[in-house]
Amino acid sequence: MKKALFWTKAKDENIRCGLCNHHCVIPPGKRGICGVRENQDGELYSLVYGRLISQNADPVEKKPLFHFLPGTVSFSIATVGCNFRCRHCQNWQISQYPHIYNGDIAGETATPAEVVSNALASGARSIAYTYVEPTIFYEMAVDTARLAHREGIKNIFVSNGYMSPDAARELASVLDGINIDLKAFTDRFYKEICGARLQPVLDNIRLMHELGVWVEVTTLVIPGWNDSEDELREIARFVKSVSASIPWHVSAFYPTYKLTDSPPTPAATLIRAREIGLEEGLRFVYQGNIPGSGGENTTCPSCGTELIKRHGYAILGNVLADGKCPNCGEVIQGVWQ
Repeated sequence: MKKALFWTKAKDENIRCGLCNHHCVIPPGKRGICGVRENQDGELYSLVYGRLISQNADPVEKKPLFHFLPGTVSFSIATVGCNFRCRHCQNWQISQYPHIYNGDIAGETATPAEVVSNALASGARSIAYTYVEPTIFYEMAVDTARLAHREGIKNIFVSNGYMSPDAARELASVLDGINIDLKAFTDRFYKEICGARLQPVLDNIRLMHELGVWVEVTTLVIPGWNDSEDELREIARFVKSVSASIPWHVSAFYPTYKLTDSPPTPAATLIRAREIGLEEGLRFVYQGNIPGSGGENTTCPSCGTELIKRHGYAILGNVLADGKCPNCGEVIQGVWQ
């Protein structure tokens, strides 16, 4: 355990957690929505500090981040717990673990220094805080990220974007890149599917960009929930309002966990979603889950030159020269070195 950050005392020995936009009021002996932050004798503690449920070396493209050190390894870590209750969660076995197993906190002991050492041994150029919402293991992530920077390793969050503004601002000081899930563009979806609200996610996409963190956005397109042309167009317009150069990833849904009554996303829907993003003026829109379609490749938005060719998570070719198109000199935004 470690004393948590971002909390204040409330009435009757309760604690108000300020880590994310749920702002949980936690009675003595109880935990917040995430299941991993507990009020113990009037102080808030993280129960997952140094308790990792997963450590893996992944391609950075798997996050997905396509404009962040392409072709490199990102050492990925997670604890149990999450501040969302997504009905379609791919990693529900670990994200919902404390709720499933009566508050149990699983995981192997690991210090921030050991994580950085493992990342170096794997040849990783970055550490990704991922698999569950990494904000819920904020203290572990930030301590690790600070050590990583000292060793020349960059830091990535793969996030639902629900951290509080205070947490986001402090996090940005050690974060180099973030992929934020913009799961839909309605409060109905966020309430019924995730147990959250839309606006804080929009605010954090804008805030992270303003703070200088490299931002990419992902939308999992679910038939019957967020796949209408109007909603996809609204998402694209919002992303462009922050920056036309933010890459937007549209990926396919497959029935899982508690959302099994919606069918898999047709390839045609993703193809159309990508077209909508480009029609709305986004410079980079990528199709996930359709290897070999061409929708994974990075092309110059000025002259159309193919710059980075991908198949799944593999880089098949990269002619990008110092962040510029070698054909016309157009600057391609991203983190390239």
